[in-house]
Amino acid sequence: MTRRTILTVALPVISSSLIVAHAFAQNEVPRLPAGAEDIKPASVQAPADPGYQALIAMCKTPPQGRGRGAGGPGRGRGPAAPQGVREYTVTEIPGVIKAGQKWKFVWQQAGNNGDGIVGTNDGGLLLAQNDSSAILKLDKNGKTSVAYSDTHTGGSVTINPKGAMFVVERGLHQRIEQILPQRKVFADMYNGEPLDCLGGVINDIVSDSKGGVYFTMGQLFYANPQGVITKYSDNLTTNGLALSPDEKTIYVTNGQSVAAFDVQKDGSLTNQREFAKLTSAGGDGSTIDSKGRLYVTSGAGVEVIDPTGKNLGVIPTPRGVITCAFGGNGKKTLFILARGGTTSKGEELANVAQVWTIPMEAQGFKGRAK
Repeated sequence: MTRRTILTVALPVISSSLIVAHAFAQNEVPRLPAGAEDIKPASVQAPADPGYQALIAMCKTPPQGRGRGAGGPGRGRGPAAPQGVREYTVTEIPGVIKAGQKWKFVWQQAGNNGDGIVGTNDGGLLLAQNDSSAILKLDKNGKTSVAYSDTHTGGSVTINPKGAMFVVERGLHQRIEQILPQRKVFADMYNGEPLDCLGGVINDIVSDSKGGVYFTMGQLFYANPQGVITKYSDNLTTNGLALSPDEKTIYVTNGQSVAAFDVQKDGSLTNQREFAKLTSAGGDGSTIDSKGRLYVTSGAGVEVIDPTGKNLGVIPTPRGVITCAFGGNGKKTLFILARGGTTSKGEELANVAQVWTIPMEAQGFKGRAK
């Protein structure tokens, strides 16, 4: 592979599509700058690459009706219907969030940017930017810098308990790349063929303490510490995923429900089952807290589920939401990556990533970044 550069000095992000905003109240969300909607991405997902059809034609079983554009199963995040900032009221979920809390707008950028996000120990956030092939660091003051560049259309980020960082890469010849401690291709083949042969786009990822990673691409997969990939589902519509604090259970969204699997000592999975029903369709990104509660983004906002599968309530959000993560001081802030923004002309633009935060009673799990 071509050797890539890890930036040891964070460089400011300079883009007319970028607005950094901190200390904004709920109703003071800035509009995007003029021309933001016209900016073209620097990189594209595999199904949109001119070489994609030639690549999948070489597969033993070429994907049928999958991945022939941005809409196939296992796709990365694409535009949603614009809807503007919506009214909401946060009600109490005991031990999770107080009634009346408000989301605070932090940051936004035009483009298909961000999916799986992780909080950092200094109170910041890492976001993999799909369109610019960069991982951004959003600091506790709402300012961004480029942490890592040239991620081959990177999507979701994960950091394991030992500090190893991985990113899913959605460009042609899709793969999982290890960023830290050493930058290298970690996994890019399934049953002797490129991951592209599965169809669609590699989506979300979470890492374990063994050195392996679980990821979704239409179904649920595990890449062991040697990068060997095994599939563990055939009948799901997967998207976001999360590991329990003790790493004995993995959860994966499946439309309007959440599936669970038991994790074995070698990372393999058994006992697939339905764990919980969501109150709304569109189950997406997930995270956990220190008590083992699961937080799942859906059309309703952020749904909170206890370790037994009981839905404790929903934290409504000001916009449609993609994913969530704990961060901030003591990991008592919930971050969301929302979709949509307002142009300088007052028009709603779907393909915008926004970060909002809200204070929590619950505390994120400190044993792992996500």
